[in-house]
Amino acid sequence: MTERPDAPRPQRICKSLNGAEALSDPEKLRAELISGLPGGGLNIAYEAVDRHVTQGQGGATAIRWLGKGGERRELSYCDLADRSSRFAAVLHSHGLGKGDRVFCLMDRTPDLFAAALGTLRAGMVFTPLFSAFGPDPIRTRMEIGEANVLVTTASLYRRKIAPWRQQIPSLKLVLIEGDDAPEDCVALSPALDAANGGGEICRTGPEDTALIHFTSGTTGKPKGVIHVHKAVESHAVTGRVALDLQPGTVFWCTADPGWVTGTSYGILAPLVHRATLVVDEAEFDLDLWYNTLVREKVEVWYTAPTAIRMMMRAGEAAAKPYDFSRLRFLASVGEPLNPEAVVWSDRVFGRPFHDNWWQTETGGIMIANTRTMDIKPGSMGKPLPGIEAGVVERQDDGVRELKPGEVGELALRPGWPSMMRGYLHEEERYRKAFAGGWYLSGDLAMRDDEGYYWFVGRADDLIKSSGHLIGPFEVESALIEHPAVAEAAVIGLPDETAGEVVKAYVTLNHGYAPGEALEHDIRGHARKRLGPAVAPREITFRTSLPKTRSGKIMRRLLKARELGLPEGDISTLERDER
Repeated sequence: MTERPDAPRPQRICKSLNGAEALSDPEKLRAELISGLPGGGLNIAYEAVDRHVTQGQGGATAIRWLGKGGERRELSYCDLADRSSRFAAVLHSHGLGKGDRVFCLMDRTPDLFAAALGTLRAGMVFTPLFSAFGPDPIRTRMEIGEANVLVTTASLYRRKIAPWRQQIPSLKLVLIEGDDAPEDCVALSPALDAANGGGEICRTGPEDTALIHFTSGTTGKPKGVIHVHKAVESHAVTGRVALDLQPGTVFWCTADPGWVTGTSYGILAPLVHRATLVVDEAEFDLDLWYNTLVREKVEVWYTAPTAIRMMMRAGEAAAKPYDFSRLRFLASVGEPLNPEAVVWSDRVFGRPFHDNWWQTETGGIMIANTRTMDIKPGSMGKPLPGIEAGVVERQDDGVRELKPGEVGELALRPGWPSMMRGYLHEEERYRKAFAGGWYLSGDLAMRDDEGYYWFVGRADDLIKSSGHLIGPFEVESALIEHPAVAEAAVIGLPDETAGEVVKAYVTLNHGYAPGEALEHDIRGHARKRLGPAVAPREITFRTSLPKTRSGKIMRRLLKARELGLPEGDISTLERDER
């Protein structure tokens, strides 16, 4: 987590770049980067792929795919247009139409990109899922999202989908990557080969739903965040201003497309700019990543603080054999980037990492350290052109805007193109996200006298681990399904590498006694149901959990005691048998 604003910080890293004037008018830039459908309308897939083909740039390289087995494949914009149009034709051939919802549970393969863009091309709604999720998180999201189509692999289908597929009544079609498919599914490769590509793009409008991204909440089920085709305007502008994307830029975003960053900036924004997108299917490996940066001549690199911290742990000597001179811009996303990482990267790569801030709900980068700014290590930067931000305090009659130096909730003036249009089936929850003419982010921050914003902490209990947002309720629900567990509470604890790791406290049912074997069994159960990215790393047995008189578990109290922090107001505490 980023240091508190009042903590000592390294000296600012000064820039000597020009061009800020050209980036100060978002409307002008938007008009230059977005053309709209011929004859009217707006479709993300057209802006990302077909527009370039129409303009005679179809031969440019869109994707350099690096398989985890050492395979290498390049797709041009023409290739991507053809493959995505064939995918759209496959959907239409099964009776699907505009507004239907396509969920994708896959690794980073070329078929994932064809599925995402083909879905949008067809006027349908694309929802990515993280392939490391266990069966329960997948099923919950598909139920909430009323999935009509699932695109996945045979292995993932058999292990995580098949046992409950028939219990999702909205699910009409399951497409399986490759040449073969289990019973009642359709093999994707032969279906694409047989499809007639090149059909017309669906004439969607700016406010037609394009994407649904799920994000966890502190209570209740995951939230389905709705985004529309107009969001591509933000992808375009922020891709240029915050990430310095240009036609032909060799760009590597390491985020998995199962998360919003991996879709917005791992697929859409770079393609809108006609960049060349490096896609590495393999997971993090230090030498592999360093070799990829050098061999692929990466110019702009967008990665997560977790990966940066892992590189720091390996030491500067590990990076010395490599020539990083082709890198011109480095950016970080997923959680606040600690100041030391900014200074370290400037020393090792010859460029500092530029931290930025945004959320699933904002749909795109809102606050950033751009290439023309001086960097204050530890700061998330300044609002991008066209974005009005503030630090506010919630009050009964609205909000009060705070002065520089005061800590409050980070807020944005509504109206930017990629702003969420709702939470799926939760209108009241959506309305509560706005007050007094502001969108309230739930993050605590401070603005300094120069207009730089500093992250302070979450206003709720969300856990950020290795760039993933984890909702305690979802983990607790899975733990309670174990026959030994009576109650559970989950918190995030600071971790040098992951940012935070999940820790659980559980009470046991009668007949069960605490022990190493039982702890191992409960953790194994959680990993099976939730996946390793979400399951607790550590479990502590307790005779009871601290609760309010209304029965709400006080997670913040558990965390305060774990970290030796002030316990705060515990007047509502009912019982606390440690």
